[in-house]
Amino acid sequence: MTKKSQAQLELCIGGFSDAGVREVNQDAFAVKVPTSYSEKKYKGIVASVADGVSCSNNGQQASQTSVTQFINDYYCTAESWSVKLSASKVLNSLNGWLYHHSKGDLRHNGLITTFSSIIFKSTTAHIFHIGDSRIYRYRDGVLKQLTHDHARSLYAKKTVLTRGLGMDCNVDIDYQTCTLQRGDIFLLSSDGIHDWLSKDELSKQLSPHTERESTVSSLERSATTISHEAIKKGSADNLTCLLLKVTNLPNSDVGELFKNSINLTIPPALEIGNEIDGFKIDKIVHQGARSHVYLATDKYNDRQHILKMPSLNFIDDSAYLEGFCKEQWVGQKLTHPSIMGIFPRDPNSLFLYHICEHVQGISLRVWMQENPEPSLDVVRDIIKKVVSATRVLQRSSMVHRDLKPENIMISENGTITLIDFGTVQIDGLDEISPAVPSEVPLGALDYIAPEYLNENKATSLSDLFSIAVIAYELLTGELPYQPSTSQSLEKARAAQWQYRPIQQFREELPNWLDAALKKGANPLPTKRYGAMSEFVNDLYPVNKTIQKQILPTSLLERNPVQFWQSLTCVFFVIAAVELFIILQK
Repeated sequence: MTKKSQAQLELCIGGFSDAGVREVNQDAFAVKVPTSYSEKKYKGIVASVADGVSCSNNGQQASQTSVTQFINDYYCTAESWSVKLSASKVLNSLNGWLYHHSKGDLRHNGLITTFSSIIFKSTTAHIFHIGDSRIYRYRDGVLKQLTHDHARSLYAKKTVLTRGLGMDCNVDIDYQTCTLQRGDIFLLSSDGIHDWLSKDELSKQLSPHTERESTVSSLERSATTISHEAIKKGSADNLTCLLLKVTNLPNSDVGELFKNSINLTIPPALEIGNEIDGFKIDKIVHQGARSHVYLATDKYNDRQHILKMPSLNFIDDSAYLEGFCKEQWVGQKLTHPSIMGIFPRDPNSLFLYHICEHVQGISLRVWMQENPEPSLDVVRDIIKKVVSATRVLQRSSMVHRDLKPENIMISENGTITLIDFGTVQIDGLDEISPAVPSEVPLGALDYIAPEYLNENKATSLSDLFSIAVIAYELLTGELPYQPSTSQSLEKARAAQWQYRPIQQFREELPNWLDAALKKGANPLPTKRYGAMSEFVNDLYPVNKTIQKQILPTSLLERNPVQFWQSLTCVFFVIAAVELFIILQK
């Protein structure tokens, strides 16, 4: 199992439409694959099929207008709108236009058509349907009809529509979603196809595409063959067949992961030797109130991974569960040696858990216990690597919000890896779909920045605060402010944030270093460094700016012992002079 890189949604598309034995083709289909990455990400790929009613003289106009205008108008809706909201507004508007532009007799002059559309966005298919055109999905050798016909049978193969675009001033549109899998084939057809070919006959034409890589030409040939087979079976209607094969998928977004996880079961606490989805538990790494972590071996390839499972205590906590899903999204989204990878779960699994990269090494907390007074050079190197890893998140507009020694792994050769992304703030996604609000700030009270603790606002400077606190603790084994771990949240929020100079714990550490740590961990974001690189630079003595800006200038502040010794000497000299004058008299 390798770490998944960033990918885009990709489809292979082929279609065929023909009048058949009729003079005019009143069917229509259209597909749009955006060339813009942003448009594909936020609006998706749209495929639509329409079948104008044959009893109307305007069926062709209705079907062609529907598929083209729907796609044009859908891509003009706001990116912040959901797919359902965007498509529903467009379809209602389109239905109103068709209805009001019909000429008198709806039966013979109405702009009436069936309409079936799939919007492929991220890893989800959004399906909109009205009428008796159909949408099928072919997966793992099984063809499944996803839509329900809005038609009533009359006799033989004659039917009458009960719903259609333009039929009434109001329209009732079927909507559903389904999760995509790589290799899925979607078939959109008019009744000239599916009224004459059985599901077994359609499956026979689609099965070769699961055994080999599909191309546009091969899908077009299959669509054409399906149409010709319908004619051989006696179809006297127009024929339209559109095939779309999913060839690549992006990582799921947080909302999709959260939605797909609602029905999954949180596993109970496991023991060594237990198995889940082909993983055998080798070791219990951690069992706490929030999560359970295990070292496990994949029985199929004999590789070890870390399995992280939420605690049953949070089964009804939406904010926690969304954070758990967010962690999976971040671990799949970011491909970097300093960021722990999280692999996709078996889509058929019934359980909610993460399959994480087995990061070699120990936590920074354990390292600190084994190295109580590390040299300044060693600490600089560690902090520099922690900053580098954090900036991977920063470049993707993310804030970790829970940087602490327990969430930083260090290997024997000094490699740093960040873990635990359940608290990560993702600015871009939160703008589109705000995160479920949490009643309390996420993260350890001793390390999270005051602005996040008190106002629930976090920026990259909040992570800088945490890093400065970690640097201070690495050097001294203490915290720059009084520990909050034994305090309540209310007391932590009311803290006075009185900084404690590092010389209280290690006298040999220089004042300029203390000044850098004090600025990095300043309670006010406006008084911290503007960039993490500036903080790293000031951990080295070559930068004198910090000394000029922050270091005390008076001898009393710089060296109180020397000040009082000097003052005593001055007083002694004055007293000696006065004594000499008195004796001379």
